[in-house]
Amino acid sequence: MTILLSDPRVRAVPVEECGEPLVRLPHDISPAGALVRSGLADRLVAADRLLPRGVRLRVVEGHRPVEQQRVIIASYSAELRALHPDAGDDVLERLTSRFVSPVDVAPHVAGAAVDLTLVDVCGDELDLGTPIDATPEQSDGRCWFSAAGIGQDAREHRTLLARVLGSQGLVNYPTEWWHWSWGDRYWALVTGAPASVYGPVALAVAA
Repeated sequence: MTILLSDPRVRAVPVEECGEPLVRLPHDISPAGALVRSGLADRLVAADRLLPRGVRLRVVEGHRPVEQQRVIIASYSAELRALHPDAGDDVLERLTSRFVSPVDVAPHVAGAAVDLTLVDVCGDELDLGTPIDATPEQSDGRCWFSAAGIGQDAREHRTLLARVLGSQGLVNYPTEWWHWSWGDRYWALVTGAPASVYGPVALAVAA
């Protein structure tokens, strides 16, 4: 059964903040200049080097301020409320967490997560089955990493992502093929680590 970020087991994971700063990813991996914890940055650079010639990682988002996280939650929750007017608050939180995490456990807020894809030598995105940030409703569930209904190229590209990122210890959030993290509470729960090493972090510590 898929563990969602709203699961009480995620909140139960202790945080032992290691104090690593936010750093900006190299431009060739993230033209947008995404910020992540320094340990995650090292792992992404290493994963990128494992890709076949002519294929690169493209990180479109890293650290996300708390305020931005709240805006995304509110917007998506409103969409879901319109689709499921009779859903209780617990159900709505669970549905929302398929696409955006509760603030207190959000990997992006901790600088522990990236949204990424693969690009070719010209910088054009490869086929991964859906656009980044396609909601479960927009993609008819094809945003799930293991979803059926995607082409062979997309499947192979997702498998390639999993191989190089997994080799560096990153974990995927299974409802979003593009979301990978290291060091956060979700990562700790999935890998069996005793604690998260990254908690919420403010942009003020960015390097």
